[in-house]
Amino acid sequence: MKLIHVVGARPNFMKIAPIMRVAARYDNIEQVLVHTGQHYDKNMSRWFFDELGIREPDINLEVGSGLHGEQTGEIIKKFEKFIINEGGDLIVVVGDVNSTIACGLVAAKLHIPLAHVEAGLRSYDRRMPEEINRLLTDAISDYLFTPAAEANENLKKEGIPEEKIHLVGDIMIDTLIWEMGKTPNLDKPPFKDLEVGKYAVLTLHRPSNVDDKETFGNIVDALNTIGKEIQIVFPAHPRTQKRMKEFNIHPSSDNIRIIEPLSYRDFLRLYKNSKFVLTDSGSIQQETTYLNIPCLTIRENTERPFTITKGTNVLVGIKKDVIVEESLKILNGTQKKSLGMPLWDGKTAERIVEIFLWSVK
Repeated sequence: MKLIHVVGARPNFMKIAPIMRVAARYDNIEQVLVHTGQHYDKNMSRWFFDELGIREPDINLEVGSGLHGEQTGEIIKKFEKFIINEGGDLIVVVGDVNSTIACGLVAAKLHIPLAHVEAGLRSYDRRMPEEINRLLTDAISDYLFTPAAEANENLKKEGIPEEKIHLVGDIMIDTLIWEMGKTPNLDKPPFKDLEVGKYAVLTLHRPSNVDDKETFGNIVDALNTIGKEIQIVFPAHPRTQKRMKEFNIHPSSDNIRIIEPLSYRDFLRLYKNSKFVLTDSGSIQQETTYLNIPCLTIRENTERPFTITKGTNVLVGIKKDVIVEESLKILNGTQKKSLGMPLWDGKTAERIVEIFLWSVK
């Protein structure tokens, strides 16, 4: 069996890595790793491949950034040529970036089976490009690997045949557990001046939050208020740093500490030892639920509602008063506890690869 793995952005590597590690145990599986080049991070090779235990991509299509249609079309054009020359028995895509749907379309049109990891997640907000990518990729996939039972139900409602749907657990938890076992000083923050449980962590990068000046300003106002009560450590995404300069929006509180993005292991140590996390990321909602760390999601909706109903996540939206109120609740001792999620055990990749092997017997 020849597997073609597709990655296009930073989180994709973290989702593909566990699958590649497990598949490498089998002599009858050949693996090809394709990086579309959708996002480029000059620091990526420094730790992605060393820390995640996978080799560098076999090919980088070097698509680069651009408008959604432009970028998607360029990926389709380059990936199709690659697949026609390279062949493959199964194409594996993860998440919901443009590379996911673009390479999925190539697979469907060339009649190569397509596997989608993290299938069935829905925010029901079609203004989000990720939601469109999720919907379309699931509609054309042959194997839909879901992280939670709620995702299975979403797919069934959309008419996806049950035999295509496989509840396997959360692939990001595989990476989290792997990294926890390899991270030195896991129970200490990455900076000596930080005390365990005495600071909060912020991540903020979604276009809906940082590309709109009014919304971004409102969120920063909330952070300034929270910063009066607890230090906030903010590894700032390059996109967010750019908007801060463009809009001239900067935290006024000296208690908000802006730093450069961290490696996965350093960031893991940062948020694992924090009091709580403020974020607009998807995967952090899952990781904080697994680690039982309070999480406030600065978005109007989430494609991972199970982190709210069963986990530590609270959806706070983008209004200052709500963000501040929920933060103060945590500081005053009121916080949700995780109920635990079935199959979030670090063995999701093993279940996926077993299904691959079974399917070709």
